[in-house]
Amino acid sequence: MSEVINKDNFVSQISIINNEVLLRSLTKVLLFSLLLMLVGFTAVGELLPSESEANLTEETATVNDVINSSRTIINYIEVGSWHASWYGAKFHGRKTANGEVFDQDAFTAAHRTLEFGTLLRLTNPENERSVIVRVNDRGPFIRNRQIDISRAAATELGMLHDGVAELKVEKVQLENINFPMLHLN
Repeated sequence: MSEVINKDNFVSQISIINNEVLLRSLTKVLLFSLLLMLVGFTAVGELLPSESEANLTEETATVNDVINSSRTIINYIEVGSWHASWYGAKFHGRKTANGEVFDQDAFTAAHRTLEFGTLLRLTNPENERSVIVRVNDRGPFIRNRQIDISRAAATELGMLHDGVAELKVEKVQLENINFPMLHLN
């Protein structure tokens, strides 16, 4: 037969069920919190350096001291004093002897015999301005001139207006740096 449910009894049972659900939820939250704390402490332990890692840090500092030593990797080898001129708009956009397109706004130079890619530091002794140019063309083909430089280099050296100047020339040598030949178009 069916059981008669008393209103007070029903409310009491609902209250007990709610308390059990609440207790289970609190238990789950507490267990999850405990798990997070354990994982967190384990992770902190892993972040602390071990003895071998401490030695690695000391060795790295030694290597950094060597890298930061005052050793020069760029040397300038004096070549002499050359009579220079510049070229620009007439040749801008045309191919140079090494196949690049000439850009009068780049720091480049033309020389009769130097290897393409050679870097030269040019200094104007009248104003002590210097630039580094890269040889990418052949020339000049005018008597008593040893180098033609781009308009940008001539502007930087302060010789644009005169058109020609006697420049101190140094070859740029990069020590212990092995880099491929650059081809810029």
